Amino acid sequence: MRNILISGIHGFVGSNLVEALNKNFGIYGLDIVSPDKEGVLATYSWDDLDNGNIPAVDAIIHLAGKAHDTKNKSSADIYFKVNTDLTKKIFDYFTAHPEIKKFIFFSSVKAAVNKVTGDVLTEDVIPSPVGPYGESKVKAEEYILNQLENDPGAYDGRQVIILRPCMIHGPGNKGNLNLLYGFVKKGLPWPLGAFDNRRTFTSIDNLTFVIERLLSRHVDSGIYNMADDESLSTNELIEVMCTAMNKKAMIWKLPKSLITLIARSGDLLHLPLNTFRLDKLTENYVVSNKKLKSAIGIEHMPINACDGLVKTINSFQTS
Repeated sequence: MRNILISGIHGFVGSNLVEALNKNFGIYGLDIVSPDKEGVLATYSWDDLDNGNIPAVDAIIHLAGKAHDTKNKSSADIYFKVNTDLTKKIFDYFTAHPEIKKFIFFSSVKAAVNKVTGDVLTEDVIPSPVGPYGESKVKAEEYILNQLENDPGAYDGRQVIILRPCMIHGPGNKGNLNLLYGFVKKGLPWPLGAFDNRRTFTSIDNLTFVIERLLSRHVDSGIYNMADDESLSTNELIEVMCTAMNKKAMIWKLPKSLITLIARSGDLLHLPLNTFRLDKLTENYVVSNKKLKSAIGIEHMPINACDGLVKTINSFQTS
């Protein structure tokens, strides 16, 4: 397998995949804009899927999507136009070109559930997303799975992988991890230390390693969670950040009842801490990666979760 088409080539994940894969693969891009990009042979627009301008490729990695808007300012239809409709468009292109042997779709764990109710999230869960981001992603998944079920002959000898990563981080990332870093960098005490929550992350180095393995070996079609091996509490995450910054972690274990009261007041007074944000900051979201590791033939991800986080934090300090 030598040539790959990657949608969303200019994004955070796309840029990292280009850097990781361009030595061994010929990479073509698909994006809403098409400037030259180092490591990419050429970049095409979405209209080129219809007019036959896309060169022959062996695999498609579909990254392009509308990211989760934590400020809830995006209208619902934008998510479905981008996350669902563009996925249908590019999967139809894959279906119509049997010479393309592999399709990897970047969905999200939020397509499965908004909250993990048990100890750990596995691929067996019945999807129950909340909000347009997760709902638009699961609609895209359903379209792909229905196509596979309704016309299995069209996909003989071909592999369709739906990847559900949890929060991805790495150098160049400007997501929620950066927000917490900004808080800790100011030397402010973390007041939610009494909440012992745990969650898993996805290091970009682990992700690029997994994609290369998926491209280079046979993997049964299906849904796979993507996560680092280890889960961390928010308190542990702050400890990792402070260690990377040579700071002393300031973690206050204020009574949960007091924090909850403040959050409820925040709902009324529009304070930075409200009940929604408190829930997101203190929820458990642990994701199993066992199915994926078994499929690609490894026992452990190459990068320890803490090491990956330190690399990300160090990049924040130098940016």
